[in-house]
Amino acid sequence: MAPSVLKPFYGALLEHGKAHSNVVVVTNDLTASCEADGFRDAFPNRHVSAGMAEQGLISAMSGMAAEGLYPIYTSFAVFCTRRPYEQVALTLAYPAKKAAIFGFLPGLTTPGGVTHQALDDLGLMAGLPNMTVIEAADATDMETILDAIHPLPGPVYVRALRGEVPRLFEEPLRVGHHRTMVDGRDVIVLVSGHLTVAAKSIVDELQAEHPGLGLINVATLKPFDDEVLIQKLAEARVVITIENHWVASGLARIVAGVLMARQSRAQLITVGVGDTFTHGGTGAYLEDFYGIGERHIRGAIATALGVSGEARDGSTGGGSIGLTEGVAEGL
Repeated sequence: MAPSVLKPFYGALLEHGKAHSNVVVVTNDLTASCEADGFRDAFPNRHVSAGMAEQGLISAMSGMAAEGLYPIYTSFAVFCTRRPYEQVALTLAYPAKKAAIFGFLPGLTTPGGVTHQALDDLGLMAGLPNMTVIEAADATDMETILDAIHPLPGPVYVRALRGEVPRLFEEPLRVGHHRTMVDGRDVIVLVSGHLTVAAKSIVDELQAEHPGLGLINVATLKPFDDEVLIQKLAEARVVITIENHWVASGLARIVAGVLMARQSRAQLITVGVGDTFTHGGTGAYLEDFYGIGERHIRGAIATALGVSGEARDGSTGGGSIGLTEGVAEGL
């Protein structure tokens, strides 16, 4: 099991504030919940709490950026993307303002149900011109992402992890760089976010008998323009995407577009949430119910390898591209 780090973003944000005097952190009523309370206490004159006024907060960030400040907004993913989307589009993305939005508790990592589960945030943000989109997978990502994105001239959206976060990587996150965790070119597994832990465990278990099985962590979802990676995907026999997001608008959609553009003959198998709204529950329960749990990851890889594994039930939300049935019946 991978070692864990408690609240890696807490210290990283504090150190980033010490290194850059123009950094201003803006929050709603979730300052401590999103690990920004250390920054608030150290730099009270550089912290703005706007309450539950996300639209106004985003517009204020644009003004801050116009005056040379670097605003960093921390909130739950659903509140900083879906609710103020018009303001993100028109006051940050359109004028390409230098700002960062950190969305915590993405997808099914929260038990809060449909009102709190952002399963559309990657699609929303990746659809905006000038927006860079990144998803953290481990503690190293959360410790190094602020330094990685600081040089970027425009807005950045980060799917963030909080609390006790596993450490998978030694090398710091680099924008546009994808980490090859297991080298293989026949069946390539692409995974983003916290599901990287489960995917790595399963691939490690199977790779000895299937040396053509590979695993790549995708941190930068936009831009998705690494030519070496794209060529590797185009030449694979099977590509599997694993994500904590709606299949129709996340990593699978991006990869499908790449494969189509290259006229690749690779089969695309997806593990993600189907075309359904979701309900509340524990993390393990929700992941299993909506088709992104360990047995679904194992089943997708087994299907690609042609070996026995957990049966892949199309109603769980995974399946080949386009088969995105939901499982909300009776709830």
